[in-house]
Amino acid sequence: MVALCENLDIFGKIKENYVIVLIHLNFSPRLSNCNLTEKSCEILASAISSSTSNLRELYLSNNELQDSGVRLLSAGLLNPHCKIETLSLNGCNLTERSCGVLASVLSSNISRLKELDLSYNELNSGMKQLSAGLENSHCKLERLSLNGCNLTERSCAILASALSSNPSNLRDLDLSTNNLQDKGVKLLSDGLEHPCCKLERLRLCGCMLTEKSCSVLAFALSSNVSNLRELNLGNNNLQDSGVKLLSEGLQNPHCKLEKLRLQNCSITAEGCAALVSALKSNPSHLRELNLGMNNLADVGVKLLTFLVKDFHCKLEKLQLCDCGITEEGCVPLASALKLNLSLRELDVSYNKLGDSGVKLLSDLLKDSQCKLEKLQ
Repeated sequence: MVALCENLDIFGKIKENYVIVLIHLNFSPRLSNCNLTEKSCEILASAISSSTSNLRELYLSNNELQDSGVRLLSAGLLNPHCKIETLSLNGCNLTERSCGVLASVLSSNISRLKELDLSYNELNSGMKQLSAGLENSHCKLERLSLNGCNLTERSCAILASALSSNPSNLRDLDLSTNNLQDKGVKLLSDGLEHPCCKLERLRLCGCMLTEKSCSVLAFALSSNVSNLRELNLGNNNLQDSGVKLLSEGLQNPHCKLEKLRLQNCSITAEGCAALVSALKSNPSHLRELNLGMNNLADVGVKLLTFLVKDFHCKLEKLQLCDCGITEEGCVPLASALKLNLSLRELDVSYNKLGDSGVKLLSDLLKDSQCKLEKLQ
């Protein structure tokens, strides 16, 4: 990748010929935060339309491209010579008009787009248009980021329809930092539970969710058609009651979840107990668990160690930053890690471990049985 911002002239404008040369040399230029406007989009459209261009990735985030710029860029994206597979338009002041233009691109049998980042644009009213592109049989999109797009529950119903379409190629969907609430997740679940849905990664971080969403998602995880491998529910007020409901899905044999992020969800030791019980009964899939910024305290960590030292546990990454752990919690943790053969990363930063707690973990690193590769 090439960061181009260092190649701006004194007026903060791109040396346009330099960009074109890089594209023809098949570099993947990162043009984020480069004061680009719609004029640059016309130039880029010409460059990616060239028969000699093999450019696969284009990053244009945080530029004032607006809808007019995306319309100009689409001429290049719809050219038979264009090979762009990854396009980032994060924070480009786009509206529903861009959704219509991009839907046309996605619907084209020429388009090769597999990854599209539209985060931090006001797109709620344009979701129906975008979904029309997602549901088209020519659409090849596998990854869609709509973080902070002012989406609501209505958008969830539309996206559920897209996830249910045949064929749907979406594997990765980021809806974080949108006010979806529990009603939105309920509507979205209609798509998650559909046999045509191939979604593997779902991010719902900071979406104003409560325990009600946990019950809905647990049901989706329990479905024999679910392909979900990664779920991020961080920064939602799920509480222990929500974790208990979610655990019902985690312990189901049909659950294939490998990564679970529950950072800053108001979880205590009571929630840890439910998680441990569920994961011990179905331990073969989970590889990463993030419980950071929850008040687990030493009691919660001690409960987690029953999972860590379980012979069937395949956990490779455990994040416990800012969880109220002291040196007392390091004792059972160090003991459990001696018996664990899978854990490679442990994050216990922003805890009051003290010198004695750090010594316990440091001594552990000297043990030949300890497999830790990263400790922070």
